[in-house]
Amino acid sequence: MFSRVFWLLSLLVLTACGAAEPKWAPDDEVARAHYVHGAPYTLTLFTVIGNRSGGGAHSSLLVNAPSERAIFDPAGTFYHPHLPERNDVHYGMSDAAVAFYIDYHARVTYHVVEQTIVVSPEVAQLALSKIQAHGAVAKAHCTDSISGILSDLPGFAGAPNTMFPKKLMTWFGTFEGVSEKKHYDDSPDENGRLIEAPPLLLRHRQGA
Repeated sequence: MFSRVFWLLSLLVLTACGAAEPKWAPDDEVARAHYVHGAPYTLTLFTVIGNRSGGGAHSSLLVNAPSERAIFDPAGTFYHPHLPERNDVHYGMSDAAVAFYIDYHARVTYHVVEQTIVVSPEVAQLALSKIQAHGAVAKAHCTDSISGILSDLPGFAGAPNTMFPKKLMTWFGTFEGVSEKKHYDDSPDENGRLIEAPPLLLRHRQGA
């Protein structure tokens, strides 16, 4: 009897969380989208916050490494046909793509907090390898997946094990040298048509 109840409770928990949705873009698409931004090498934490409630709604991590710049958008809904995805990692994150990502999330009901810290090339490259190896993330686990990745990086071992975006944002903001921007937009809450925007120009820097 106990085992049956435990099984039913486990099923309810899994259903509530939502299973991960693996995606694997073809090699040629990922190669075509490859974008190198250059130094300084950085980690950028994005936090989506509800304008009415003030609560955190989503977290993501943009990694600018020596080999390329990509964003880890765990369990997110973000999509653009020119930004191939492999298990919640989106490639081709040029400045135009990053601006599009922010615009996708900022709307009348949400704003986006952008926090950036400069790191060594080695830490940035390690962060990139961590997000690429992580795998697709189940719904509601965006923040704890990022905190787990950060805690494995030199200098970030104190990352809180949390599912709350604002808690991770507050901790990230305590680092010396972190820059912060807030992005507001009055676009409608239903912004699905944004993916019909003009093609993103993925311009590589000289020598990339």
